[in-house]
Amino acid sequence: MAKTITAMLVGIAVAENRIKSIDDVASAYVPGLAGTEYGGTTLRALLTMSSGVSFSENYDGADDIAQLGRDLSEGKGPAASVARFNTRIAPQGTRWHYASSETEVLGLVLRAATGVPVADYLRDKIWEPIGAEADASWMIDGTGQELAFCCFNAVLRDYARLGRLLAHDGAWEGRQLIPRQWVLDATTVRAGDGHLAPGTANPYFGYGYQTWLFPGEPRRFALLGIRGQTIMVDPASKLVLVHTAVRKQPSDPASYAEPIALWLGVVAQFGK
Repeated sequence: MAKTITAMLVGIAVAENRIKSIDDVASAYVPGLAGTEYGGTTLRALLTMSSGVSFSENYDGADDIAQLGRDLSEGKGPAASVARFNTRIAPQGTRWHYASSETEVLGLVLRAATGVPVADYLRDKIWEPIGAEADASWMIDGTGQELAFCCFNAVLRDYARLGRLLAHDGAWEGRQLIPRQWVLDATTVRAGDGHLAPGTANPYFGYGYQTWLFPGEPRRFALLGIRGQTIMVDPASKLVLVHTAVRKQPSDPASYAEPIALWLGVVAQFGK
């Protein structure tokens, strides 16, 4: 679920003109990625996990995400850690493929563009303004950089506050914390981006800016954690469902079937 948080912070940074455009390439902000495939990838493609760079993430302990985790925990610089994945197998912006490395690059861009740690930026722009009842935590790598793709921890009611913020398209008690248009763009598939559509990107979900999109109308979306954690959001009714879990299998699609069924039932009954 940290991925969606990272994407929302990117939207705030764009609104503050710290990031000039999501059509900029990553190396414009992170010189350490110059000359690499990720460095030459636009932020838009990274936000939608459509870089076309080869990266395996099947959680068998021998895949690329495991290698990335080892490199980061051992203190290898984060730019160097993602730069090793340097084979482009599809043109960027044409094929969706889940890759946590892409969120890690976005975290590096955020840190460079804002000049502050990602966790501090979150605290100032979202966490304190929504009146979070408890401190959250974000795991850092061996250099002190947040793992933008994972390992964010918060209490359940604060996750619900975050969901409520997103249900109101970035507004909290009359104050626009995340640009409304950014939230709309992040939770909608653009015309021409058929590779991100529900049923194409994923057998069930579509994909926005680091955010999972439910099929059909009206617009509904979700934050999904690796072990079954979820925040499901229906902006039309302002309903939010938060589900915490520790699944035995990190990537078992069937593990989401029950909470999704519950969510659809709740929306059907109370979302009128």
